Amino acid sequence: MAQLHAPCGANTKKTIVGRGASSKGRTCGRGANGQNSRSGGGVRPGFEGGQMPLYRRVARRGFSNYPFKKEYTVVSLDAINEAFKDGETVNLQALKDLCLIKGVDTDAKILANGELKKKVIVEGLKVSAAAAEKIKAAGGEVK
Repeated sequence: MAQLHAPCGANTKKTIVGRGASSKGRTCGRGANGQNSRSGGGVRPGFEGGQMPLYRRVARRGFSNYPFKKEYTVVSLDAINEAFKDGETVNLQALKDLCLIKGVDTDAKILANGELKKKVIVEGLKVSAAAAEKIKAAGGEVK
């Protein structure tokens, strides 16, 4: 009945270090001599043997506005055409309710991918120029 067994190589014997020639004996896998073979040996991360390390060679100057960059989730006109009914208002909360955008801190931008055949009112969203033209051509408005 015992048909369950571990796959080949799943159970390996624990390696004990420095307990004679049968295990990793003598040098214990550290090599023969040198700084890394000694107890307490080795160098800190980033040390380059006395050469000026990379993190000190590279200049750090200026200011980056990257942490404050605004990211927008793209919503196409096709998605709005399928999800919304005629005369409805398209805003951030409506897009979240219909799961067209996800996340708490996300903002959306409407792009002119596809066709819009419904009259919708867009409020409080970024809209590309081409998308705004298509929305107005369909009878909707952008506020």
